[in-house]
Amino acid sequence: MVKRGKKYRKAKELIDTTKKYTLDEAIEKVLATHYANFDESVDIAINLGVDPRKADQNIRGSVVLPHGTGKTARVLAFAKGEKAKEAQEAGADYVGAEELIEKIQKEGWLDFDKVVATPDMMGQVGKLGRILGPRGLMPNAKTGTVTFDIGKAVKDIKGGKVDFRVDRAGVVHMPIGRVSFGPEKLKENFAAVAETILRMKPASAKGTYVKGVALSTTMGPGVKLDPSEFKNAAA
Repeated sequence: MVKRGKKYRKAKELIDTTKKYTLDEAIEKVLATHYANFDESVDIAINLGVDPRKADQNIRGSVVLPHGTGKTARVLAFAKGEKAKEAQEAGADYVGAEELIEKIQKEGWLDFDKVVATPDMMGQVGKLGRILGPRGLMPNAKTGTVTFDIGKAVKDIKGGKVDFRVDRAGVVHMPIGRVSFGPEKLKENFAAVAETILRMKPASAKGTYVKGVALSTTMGPGVKLDPSEFKNAAA
């Protein structure tokens, strides 16, 4: 069992763990219980009634948060010619082809947060599967990171696009902002997540789709929400 510090225990005392809060109440609690001396991330965990072992229920996608995550991602784009120029103009931090693939393979270079690629580059980028895959960095058509519209892909990521994937337990985790955002921006980002997740409900999923929702800061305790808040926010 993880031993928690005094600040964490004190923060947890402010939360009724038997209660499922409204969105307004939950955000208020999350902001009131943050105690670290840095601008903590505010994260969401969504427990879904899906079976990730079934291909059609292995939920994976992306959402563009209206107010971003509070962190600007460093983007690496694998592209050539005009598409390389397009990626550069859109704000990609690194743009290249074989030379960057080699740099990652030989030097273990990983000074980037997101990777995008044009489809014609994927034959070579595939060689990096063992390096990028486990780190969640491998470009994928489902999340819009393998595309000929590479300029838009770069702009979306720079503008606050977040990729997500359901884990083995059926839970989706992602950031929805930072403590400094305040309630309104966090609520608008929450609504974008809710709308995206509800839209992705698989036709084959039986029973309750959104079983549980919780918010927390990087260091703070989780605050449970009434799952109906998901539908309300997305409406």
